[in-house]
Amino acid sequence: MSKIEFKKPGNFVYPVPAVLVSCAGADGNKNIITVAWTGTVCSDPPMVYISVRKERFSYDIIKESGEFVINLPDEKLAHALDYCGCTTGAKVDKFKECALTAEESSKVSVPSIAESPVAIECKVKDIIPLGTHDMFLAEVLAVRVDDRYIDEKGAFHMDDVKLIAYEHGQYRALGAKLGSFGYSVKKKKSKGRKNHKRKDK
Repeated sequence: MSKIEFKKPGNFVYPVPAVLVSCAGADGNKNIITVAWTGTVCSDPPMVYISVRKERFSYDIIKESGEFVINLPDEKLAHALDYCGCTTGAKVDKFKECALTAEESSKVSVPSIAESPVAIECKVKDIIPLGTHDMFLAEVLAVRVDDRYIDEKGAFHMDDVKLIAYEHGQYRALGAKLGSFGYSVKKKKSKGRKNHKRKDK
């Protein structure tokens, strides 16, 4: 196996989450921005990040309000995911154009997207200038999930949600499960009775 080095280094950690980030200004105007540069940065306290270009319409809204909601899209929201990344909230009402419902959040003042199966409510703690993008570091204040994916024992079945990933300009459905955390070191249970040494007759 051999590898060829690209002439110019770039972002190549794929696939990554593709999410719909909802926000709202002090004037009450709400917007949605598609973000692929997002992820988890800390478990306790639970913290996430989104990276946004300064020229994006949502940048100032999020900076001023200090809040946003990460809405995880399922496959049904693929069209909205692309549309909200190709248009600007300065010219169109994305909630209206995508037939999405602005839903009241539980811990932040900005709305979430009712059609999204998972809403992660976030409070900005720091803004880090990086270059083309600024990183918004935020604490997760609440997570709300569609009760259709909660079983009678209260367990959330993420596999049933059919989330979307982004890979080098393409939106992708997630594939089959390959294993669960820790499966590589899990001790195999012995099957049947213990083997006994056979006595030769």
